[in-house]
Amino acid sequence: MFLTRVKKARRWLVPLLGLLAITLMLHRFEHSQVYHPTRDAEGTPEDVGHPAEEVWLKTADGLRLDAWFFAADKTSPRARFVVLFCHGNGGNITSRPGYYHAILETGVNLLTFDYRGYGRSDGEPSESGTYTDAATAYAWLRARGFAPEHILVWGESLGGGIASHVAATEHVGGLMLQSTFTSIPDIGAEIFPWLPVKLLSRIKYHTHSRLPHISCPVVVMHSRADTTIRVHHGEKNFTVAREPKAFIELQGDHNDALLANRAAYVAGAEKLLKMVEGRESRVEGQPTPASGPRPQTPDPRPSALDPRP
Repeated sequence: MFLTRVKKARRWLVPLLGLLAITLMLHRFEHSQVYHPTRDAEGTPEDVGHPAEEVWLKTADGLRLDAWFFAADKTSPRARFVVLFCHGNGGNITSRPGYYHAILETGVNLLTFDYRGYGRSDGEPSESGTYTDAATAYAWLRARGFAPEHILVWGESLGGGIASHVAATEHVGGLMLQSTFTSIPDIGAEIFPWLPVKLLSRIKYHTHSRLPHISCPVVVMHSRADTTIRVHHGEKNFTVAREPKAFIELQGDHNDALLANRAAYVAGAEKLLKMVEGRESRVEGQPTPASGPRPQTPDPRPSALDPRP
């Protein structure tokens, strides 16, 4: 009787264990495809050509994140605005001096930070972790004195999924989606059509489903020549985004926007700022409507800023 039960159990136990092993392998594979952090520095703040303050942010779960803050010229008419830059899945904050320089040309402040596991930041990357990291950077800006309606969240590639989460959960002035996807399961199914990506994916970054609930100005920038994240992702995001919104067509492949047409990139930054400024002037100094479901001002904890070592 006992041997009979063992034989029956093996009939479903062996396939189940095999399925669990395959699922675990796919989850590890998914993680390796989504996150490509590097620890080595490719440059310094000086490469941006703009004075910078290097700061350390401390997350609610005790990790330290490396960040660069570029202050706008005090005489700039846009010195009240700050761009919170959420970078893509590869490299780290030292990999994008050209992007920072182009954005700073518009006269704003800029804060860029490394997610956990990137550059000199502690920990290992994860979807929930990157959301915590961005929330920590947002809290630091609030503690620095920036009004919520003057914080513009910029998401490059993977960073679009993180920036859209900030815009959906915090009060921000505007959202920029640069060369980003509708969701990880969507793009994963395109790249690996033979895998059950949408069934097994644990990493979502579902920007497309958030956009209808985000009420701040939105600019989508994408190139029709992008072979990494096809332009239909940008078009779909733009379609569901609420007004006011704008679509700026970049040129070149996924990482070539500045080389192919730098003017279009700067024009996208200018467009977002003008949309935010236009809304600000129409309400004649009244607070801009919140972009997320939480109208209250977040309470920035002292732990959001950690002294440099």
